[in-house]
Amino acid sequence: MGSSGAEGAVLIDGKAIANTIHQEIAQEVTYLWNNYGRVPSLAVVIVGDRKDSQTYVRMKRKACTEVGMKSISVDLPADASEETILDHVMELNADPEVIGVLVQLPLPKHVNEERVLNAISIEKDVDGFHPLNIGKLCMKGREPLFVPCTPKGCIELLIRMGIPLKGKRAVVVGRSNIVGMPVAMLLNKLDASVSIVHSNTADPKSIVKEADIIIAAAGQAQMVKGDWIKRGAAVIDVGTNYIPDSTKKSGHRLVGDVDFAEAKKVAGYITPVPGGVGPMTIAMLLKNTLEGAKRVFLQPENAVNA
Repeated sequence: MGSSGAEGAVLIDGKAIANTIHQEIAQEVTYLWNNYGRVPSLAVVIVGDRKDSQTYVRMKRKACTEVGMKSISVDLPADASEETILDHVMELNADPEVIGVLVQLPLPKHVNEERVLNAISIEKDVDGFHPLNIGKLCMKGREPLFVPCTPKGCIELLIRMGIPLKGKRAVVVGRSNIVGMPVAMLLNKLDASVSIVHSNTADPKSIVKEADIIIAAAGQAQMVKGDWIKRGAAVIDVGTNYIPDSTKKSGHRLVGDVDFAEAKKVAGYITPVPGGVGPMTIAMLLKNTLEGAKRVFLQPENAVNA
């Protein structure tokens, strides 16, 4: 699932790996339907009409359909009250047909995001953002019911490319709740030695330079330069930043948090932007929904052919 660039680094093809995962999930969904008479269902709540959010939700719904899952849509206006949103979440929590509940972020300013996310049942928290899921991620010997999708996708790319993690030095650039912190915890669970570089880190370059594995998730366009990277390191670029580009019809282009042109000359493995981590996020959302469904369906009393 990777091809070697002329200048050294093996390109990690997130799109191809995600497609393989979609095929694996589709087979399991068929198995569940044949043996339990049910398919996993994902409910997506979206508030308002932000263009990027609408695009993400459309992609999620389309992916569900493609693997044979049921997609449930709750579209609310931008001025929907917090209570209205919470009512819908509670309704979905209580619906035995719904396996996963996802609230598309960001929510409008008047809504307390934390309160809404905390309201999602931990058994249906396929985004993996419930404090109990994150808490278990941080603890030795505990396993969360769900792991956040983008961090899980980063790790899946490394594993499927056969990149060793145990005993390796990993540096995570960025400490957001959505990517940086959970991916650091996942790497720690897999026995890597993890450092986190953030906006107050002194001399981030020297820390990143020691890493065998770099996960760049700071939201800063092309921040990680070629001379920050140890030769042969694996670089997973989570960044999605638009920078001006007069050669493009739109006037801008999408780049990651890593200076790709420089980095590919020294890295051993690297993800492109786009086409790297992005497709994996939706693949992991489907995987989480499938895992949630298996926990529910595979109770002995639910088997059709028991």
